[in-house]
Formats: sequence, C-alpha cells, structure tokens
Amino acid sequence: MKASKFSDAQKAFILKPGDDGVPVAEICRKAGISQATYFNWRKKYAGL
Repeated sequence: MKASKFSDAQKAFILKPGDDGVPVAEICRKAGISQATYFNWRKKYAGL
C-alpha cells in the first residue's frame, strides 16, 4: 500500500478553510487532491 503524501496535521490544515466557507473545489485545486479525497478526509478527521 502506498504511503500517504500528506501527514494528519497537513490534512487537518487542508480541511480548515472548508469550515470557514471556502468552496471545496478551490480547496481541492490548491491542495492537488480530488473532491472525493477531501470528503473522505473530512469524514475521517472531523473535529480536529
């Protein structure tokens, strides 16, 4: 299995703007991830 490109702290940092109302498409484009990945991370790291 391939190791993740992002640490848990980086994932939480990427997810933070979504809580502030930044569009998901913009967050994903800047981070270089898919929207599916964003929503999977959000489900897994909710509350960090």
